[in-house]
Amino acid sequence: MSLQGQSPRFAPTAEEIETLALDALNRLPKAFHDHLQGVVLFVEEFASADILKDMEIDDPFGLTGLYTGRPVGQEAQTGDAPPTVHLFRRPLLDEWVETGVPLEALITHVVVHEVGHHFGLSDLDMHILEDMVAS
Repeated sequence: MSLQGQSPRFAPTAEEIETLALDALNRLPKAFHDHLQGVVLFVEEFASADILKDMEIDDPFGLTGLYTGRPVGQEAQTGDAPPTVHLFRRPLLDEWVETGVPLEALITHVVVHEVGHHFGLSDLDMHILEDMVAS
């Protein structure tokens, strides 16, 4: 089988997923931006075994993103780590392939959901916010 004349196709890298996530964050309404200054974004292959165990998730492909930290408005405590949004590349890629949803839309959905936890938003508010940032 020859692939001559065809562009090679590779799964998006962690850096490409990070770029899509940052683009989604940049499309959030300006009122959100100041409150996201201290939030750290990580793109990892999978959630750690400890995270999966703590969340009682057996399948490492079952978690595409995670927010850790205190919601806006909750006072930080001594020793708190900065708030973080974790995106898990391999589960995201699996969901992308299985659902056929455009990757940018999937990344936006997960980012908005995790950022929604930072702001203490309800699921309905997260859906409204996601509609606002859809490209």
